[in-house]
Amino acid sequence: MSIRGGLRSLERQASALPDGAQLFRLRPDGRVLRADRAGARELGPQDPDSGLLRFIDEQQYAHYFIGDAATSPERPSNATYKLGLVAPHTAFTPHAHGGEHLVLALGPASCGLYDAHRRRVVAVDLAPGTLIRIPELMPHSFGNRSDNRLAILAANTGYGIDHEDYAITAEVAQQRGEHELAAALREVTSRQRVGTVTVRERLAHRLHRIAAALEDSR
Repeated sequence: MSIRGGLRSLERQASALPDGAQLFRLRPDGRVLRADRAGARELGPQDPDSGLLRFIDEQQYAHYFIGDAATSPERPSNATYKLGLVAPHTAFTPHAHGGEHLVLALGPASCGLYDAHRRRVVAVDLAPGTLIRIPELMPHSFGNRSDNRLAILAANTGYGIDHEDYAITAEVAQQRGEHELAAALREVTSRQRVGTVTVRERLAHRLHRIAAALEDSR
């Protein structure tokens, strides 16, 4: 399943699109292709025109579909919907958000959620296509279990949260005097694990790639 073949296929589809319409193909290897009438290209850090922003940590990126990085208290209704690209076998610094959010994992992922009632961290392995809803201010971790880039789709409520303040880490919580939140985030950090991919998941991934290659060859 070559990038070149995928780009050709997407370019053919996009050639008849109306002005302003775009196509995105989220591949099983975590790479993202986009196309419009002007042509097709891969959306990634190698493309200076991709509009990618640093997403919480180095090596992690975000591309805004709805909303933008300049949310502010003056625009509190500006909820965002974004594409995230997570590097292989990495995890975000454990954090919390000021508003609830939903994350759709398009590859094998891991998530650790802090249960404040039972004061423990619950680890959840996410299969491709799993959507998780995380309530506001719930400390959590999120990682990529595979050796490919992981694409995620993340939607969050507005609240005027700027991109740079999107994630509240233990350090930030401590600076703001939120000591209980900081302690919970440190607990999530101590329990954080990226995880691995099972043999069954590897087989399913190979079959998914074969199916995607057949689609690209149409």
